[in-house]
Amino acid sequence: MIVGRFAPSPSGRIHLGNILCCLLAWLSARQKGGKIVLRMEDLDTARCPRHYARQMIEDLQWLGLSWDQGPLTGGPDMSYFQSQRTDFYQAALEKLEALNLVYPCFCTRAELHAASAPHPEDGLTIYAGTCRNLTFDERAERAKRRSPALRLRVPAQTWSFIDGHMGPCRQRLDRDCGDFLLRRSDRIFAYQLAVVVDDAAMGITEVVRGADLLSSTPRQLFLYHLLELTPPKFYHLPLLLAPDGRRLSKRNADVGLDSLQTRITAEELLGKLAQLSGFHPSGSPVSAPELLSEFSWEKVPKNHIRLPEELFK
Repeated sequence: MIVGRFAPSPSGRIHLGNILCCLLAWLSARQKGGKIVLRMEDLDTARCPRHYARQMIEDLQWLGLSWDQGPLTGGPDMSYFQSQRTDFYQAALEKLEALNLVYPCFCTRAELHAASAPHPEDGLTIYAGTCRNLTFDERAERAKRRSPALRLRVPAQTWSFIDGHMGPCRQRLDRDCGDFLLRRSDRIFAYQLAVVVDDAAMGITEVVRGADLLSSTPRQLFLYHLLELTPPKFYHLPLLLAPDGRRLSKRNADVGLDSLQTRITAEELLGKLAQLSGFHPSGSPVSAPELLSEFSWEKVPKNHIRLPEELFK
């Protein structure tokens, strides 16, 4: 059984990029007779107040994108909000600690930016390993001044995988991502660990998400390996861009549904997004179930998609 998922971060009103990701995840799983799980990735509750999650649920219902397990529908898991699943992340962290792969990091944000090297492709910074080999006494002394984050020690090893849409991908862990966070200094668990634990626990077999997360996949595959979990198949879709080429952002309230709903129906919106994604040429109004016969990953472009001005208002 194919099990796909929506896993939005409810830190603002859902925008068109989020909607496209949910639509393609829904079509990809439903076309194979699969199920959909809805999970709210609200690890940082200060940034993700519960009213945003409630609004996202209403927005998905308005779009006609149903789910089988999650908020409102229930399911076999204790909760579908990450903020309520920290015991699972703690258990995984302890397993990694038992492998002697976790160490405390006392670097401030400013120190990280000053010491890290920029990634040649996406501009991300690579942790320089400043705290990797601190002695016991050095750690104890720094812990008096600052609560540490926890990082995973990665090997000089290349991880390869075949993305269901983007094709072959590879990453040298030490050079291309460096030792990455498992838990922040404020004790909030990091995305990389939480998403692996949750996707495995919920039986997710297919992950559809934006191309901005493509570089995270080798790190997550490494975690699946260490935790002895079965990874899903990954499909990364092109990002939607504003007409001027910049990425959409909840922070900038880019084409949120609050403005779109005043001038467009759900069917009109889905038709336009499916047209931009290459599998509904006419762009005519259509429901999600009506797109099942047209959808194909082979038709979806690999390059990022610029929104037309009529949608970006």
